Amino acid sequence: QFFSRGPNVLHQDSSAPQAAFFSPLQKVMLPPNTFQGKVAFITGGGTGLGKGMTTALSNLGAKCVIASRKLDVLKGTADEISSKTGNKVHAIQCDVRDPASVKNAVAETIQVAGHPDVVINNAAGNFISPSERLSANAWKTITDIVLNGTAFVTLEVGKELIKAQKGAAFLAITAVYAESGSGCVLPSASAKAGVEAMSKSLAAEWGRYGMRFNVIQPGPIKTKGAFSRLDPTGTFEKKMIERIPCGRLGTVEEIANLAAYFCSDYASWVNGAVIRMDGGEYVSMAGEFNDLKRVTKEEWDMMEAMIRKTKGS
Repeated sequence: QFFSRGPNVLHQDSSAPQAAFFSPLQKVMLPPNTFQGKVAFITGGGTGLGKGMTTALSNLGAKCVIASRKLDVLKGTADEISSKTGNKVHAIQCDVRDPASVKNAVAETIQVAGHPDVVINNAAGNFISPSERLSANAWKTITDIVLNGTAFVTLEVGKELIKAQKGAAFLAITAVYAESGSGCVLPSASAKAGVEAMSKSLAAEWGRYGMRFNVIQPGPIKTKGAFSRLDPTGTFEKKMIERIPCGRLGTVEEIANLAAYFCSDYASWVNGAVIRMDGGEYVSMAGEFNDLKRVTKEEWDMMEAMIRKTKGS
């Protein structure tokens, strides 16, 4: 019920018949008050996935702090979510690329809300471009936000938690191509792969301080911010849906539910995990014989007869 009034996701049109089997649920998964008394710090929390995850955590009782560069957008989102959930959402300006800005934002978070129990590194930047067109500045723009920004936030919050002898659940949002690599998004793929290595490294090292680190790799989710830069003409949306076995794009709410689980005490033994949530797109593209799904029954009959004739040869 709550999520039905949640973040706006652009309309997606899927005519794939199997999509009927995989209808997205629009409600919060965890019990009410799962995050009662907990503080959540979310970067890039004003729009898209960040807004969706903040909505879910606030709805489950968390006191949320959302951070990004655009304070006016943050304040609007904070007021909108607070009015629906009845729980306070703080908006704090922060440029994750700047260590001083991160330090100030973390200090302000501790002052107004307390030490974070949940830290979600969601701030990102991306655009499509042939790699030969990339300037040094283009490379730096993306890696500064995605890799350096995640590192600055994680290290700053982590050091404060160690001093206070408090634990927390950290979550990073990457992409499926962090694992596989991908042309035309080279800076993003490289930076997100670095974020995954960072999360796994700290999962091993900082568990002794009570901290967990996990990663979600979302597949295609149609939010305005992502699709305006990654599919500006709308050409690729239909092709994406064709290669996703579940026959549709993902929704913000589905990612928010998985994020809430990862950051909750229900997942207290999940540490160093990287979970792909993409409707099967990755395995659909990876298997070299997967295109055989286009073969008709008649063609299979013919090929089977040909294969049987080769037995013993």
